[in-house]
Amino acid sequence: MTPSETAPSTDKFATKKSGKASYDADQIQVLEGLEAVRKRPGMYIGSTGLTGLHHLIREVVDNSVDEAMAGHCTRIDITLMADGSCKVVDNGRGIPVDPMKSGAQKGKSALEVVLTVLHAGGKFGGGGYKVSGGLHGVGVSVVNAVSTRLIAEVDNGGKHYVLEFRDGGKPQGKIQQKGDAPKGRTGTTIQFWPDPEIFKAEGIEFRAQTVLERLQTYAFLNKDLEIRFKDERPGHTQSITYRYAGGIVDYVRHLNSTKDALFKKVASYEVKGDDHEVEIAMQWNTGYHEGIHSFANGIETPEGGTHEEGFRKALTNVVNKYARGRALLKEKDENLAGEDIREGLTAIVTVKLQDPQFEGQTKGKLGTIAMRSAVEKITNDKLAEWLEEHPSEAKALVMKATQAQRARVAARQARDATRRKSALEGAGLPGKLTDCRTKNAEEAELFIVEGDSAGGSAIRGRNPENQAILPIRGKPLNVERARIDKILKNIEIQTLVTAVGAGIGEEFDSDKARYGKVIVLADADVDGSHIRALLLTFFFRQMRPLIEAGKVYVAQPPLFSTTVGKETVYLKDEGARTRFLEERPNHKAEFGRLKGLGEMDWEELRDTTMQASRRTLLQVSADEAALADQACSVLFGDDVEARKNFIVSNAKDVRFLDI
Repeated sequence: MTPSETAPSTDKFATKKSGKASYDADQIQVLEGLEAVRKRPGMYIGSTGLTGLHHLIREVVDNSVDEAMAGHCTRIDITLMADGSCKVVDNGRGIPVDPMKSGAQKGKSALEVVLTVLHAGGKFGGGGYKVSGGLHGVGVSVVNAVSTRLIAEVDNGGKHYVLEFRDGGKPQGKIQQKGDAPKGRTGTTIQFWPDPEIFKAEGIEFRAQTVLERLQTYAFLNKDLEIRFKDERPGHTQSITYRYAGGIVDYVRHLNSTKDALFKKVASYEVKGDDHEVEIAMQWNTGYHEGIHSFANGIETPEGGTHEEGFRKALTNVVNKYARGRALLKEKDENLAGEDIREGLTAIVTVKLQDPQFEGQTKGKLGTIAMRSAVEKITNDKLAEWLEEHPSEAKALVMKATQAQRARVAARQARDATRRKSALEGAGLPGKLTDCRTKNAEEAELFIVEGDSAGGSAIRGRNPENQAILPIRGKPLNVERARIDKILKNIEIQTLVTAVGAGIGEEFDSDKARYGKVIVLADADVDGSHIRALLLTFFFRQMRPLIEAGKVYVAQPPLFSTTVGKETVYLKDEGARTRFLEERPNHKAEFGRLKGLGEMDWEELRDTTMQASRRTLLQVSADEAALADQACSVLFGDDVEARKNFIVSNAKDVRFLDI
């Protein structure tokens, strides 16, 4: 999750009262080298919060993974150092160190160019990489730009080379040969120290679990690649190694480990063509949610794309053809819909190809047309073979899909009944919703508030022009353990679905949402956290496009208040209080603790949590879809032991715990 920006207090296009602002050649700026990155870091790493901080490790490791995909790297070591830096070591070929032979950088070491020039690298068709995740050549140079110090070491040709950078990418002299490389070793070592000025919003302390989750995904996607992680920071010491001989088959088993598998076997197939590779693994569980996770050249594609479209189409055709051929469906029966077949499915679809075309700057969707027909043909052939060879498993998944079909019909009838009831009663919106006046969805905000008393304060403290309030009683339904027909019968869920106004599940359309922001507002205690998690699980499972569109937020009511002179200052959490005291070491006033929303009067709630110019919101993101899928299953599924292990393993990384 990333913090939202607060609304600006002035019009950035306003001119001075004394006259018109000038606009001529003097106003045109040219940012040289890495200066552009430091000026607008969010453009290159997503944010200057914790998300962007961890993106730096990803950029460096991506280069090592590309070496692995090219067949030149078998091990990557990532260490969080005691001094706050991060070191990444691989045994690949090593970044070239010889001088550039032409162009504007002629004479400079290739290593220096890669680390200081945007869009420089070996992935633009020069033969260095057949396939790679990095396409734009900005990764490691961006890391250099937002670091106070970076040391690059290369072992190549029996020699050991070192080049150091400081202050946002400034080389400290020329590349130096410092002795011989260890016998037989080749590879690259990058150690960097993030700049605290760039990341001052949330600090430069890495979260081990965030790093580990990404590293484990790399290991699953690259069969037999050994990834070793060490945390040498005081109080965080740990060492973990990932290596998976089964690759994505192990990945599917891992994702289903907290669920009840429909059968033990994992269906898998791998086909290598002249210019592409397709690898797919899948297994069904007894749950109700599909989890198809797709990748292209090691990059997760949470929005899917042509490879996922080809898989989905072929899966539906193959299962229906098999079911009719084995008389598991009668002639009079409808074909099983794709959503019926995919209920409870966990699948990994990964492709490797030259020059992939991605849609959008974030590479969230593969657009290469040829991959649709390639994946469809391969799945038509290989999955049909697997079903024929495993008749008991095939029958089990068809029976599950048939049950899902019946539930889908029941859910459709429940939807129709709800629509008819609303039409007859003339009640377009739920009675407990206090709506806003604006009809512009982008301006409108819906606060989902825990409890009636807090809801009353929120109603008084809101801006009625664009802020709507929906109080909820008790804890929402745990949708992780419920099929859609049961979900639709729950009153609180019905109220929430009607208020948002964009449907639910397969029918959900985020463009029809009545609000540009849906904000969860709950207490900062344990019960509030549980309610928040249940609501976010509901949005992820049944209104995921709303999250993907960036419309779901978590409000941040402050935990502390104090006075500075005659002014009351509110502080979000323990970290904010610590930073406040660091800036004001002589502060004497006491800190008041604002435990719950019900204890805040409406003016406080308005001024600290609802007023757009002063509040802090966390935007909910589903970029790491496979990880989010598993987290929902662990936290709200049936496996108590897995939930306990998840909480224990993440405990070290909890920064501000309020109990």
